[in-house]
Amino acid sequence: MNIRTTIFSGLLAAIILPAGTGAVFAADLDRQDIEHRLSRADKQHPADLRRKDLKGVDMSGLDLRNADLWGADLRGANLSNCNLSGLNLDLTVMTKINLAGADLSNVSIFAVSMVGANLRNANLQGSRIIAILDRADLSNANISNARWGADMKNQPMGLMRVNLNKANLSGANLSGTDLGRAMMQFANLTGANLENAKLFSADLDAADLTGANLRGADFSETKLTDANFTGADLAGTRLIGIRGRETIRGLNTAKNLDSAVFD
Repeated sequence: MNIRTTIFSGLLAAIILPAGTGAVFAADLDRQDIEHRLSRADKQHPADLRRKDLKGVDMSGLDLRNADLWGADLRGANLSNCNLSGLNLDLTVMTKINLAGADLSNVSIFAVSMVGANLRNANLQGSRIIAILDRADLSNANISNARWGADMKNQPMGLMRVNLNKANLSGANLSGTDLGRAMMQFANLTGANLENAKLFSADLDAADLTGANLRGADFSETKLTDANFTGADLAGTRLIGIRGRETIRGLNTAKNLDSAVFD
């Protein structure tokens, strides 16, 4: 682990209780309390859930667009099929949260742990996310035109980027998405749509891109050691300066290999 990754991990650790403490905490609010606050809220006067301890609370199906959840503790909470479109969820804690089928379009999620989160079929279109999503389930999620790449102009604490190591992105729509410098080792991208996605200098070592649509995607300077490209569509794919080309599996079976751009 390099020093820049350590800085990001340290920031997240500061807002996550140490594992193994055995402590049990009651949430600050239950579903009834939250529904009551939402009933009186509007955009100008959002329901105050800011920094609230909401661990394990069932909020499934709620419309939370008029809620302020900044910095809330949502570990293990059930927000499946919720509408969170456009919210600022920076500095929340969402380890193992259930967001299956939720609308997270255009949300901001910065410096957040989402390890093991369930985001199956979620709508993340246009979102801006810099978070740790290792081992998260994003299968069949809509992540099109999202901005998940590192912001090289705003790195006061070192390189901060999205982590998707061992994440399940099978069947996900990542078309037009910025994943520059993302950590995606061992990610499952089988059947995913990455058309015109930007993966400059990302780390996809041992990632599985079997049958993925990579048309027009930019993999320049990306790490691809032991990645699997079996049956992937490489029409117009930029693979300039990639690392580990000689170890890529299934490259000779890829579609439109002759139109891919190598050095």
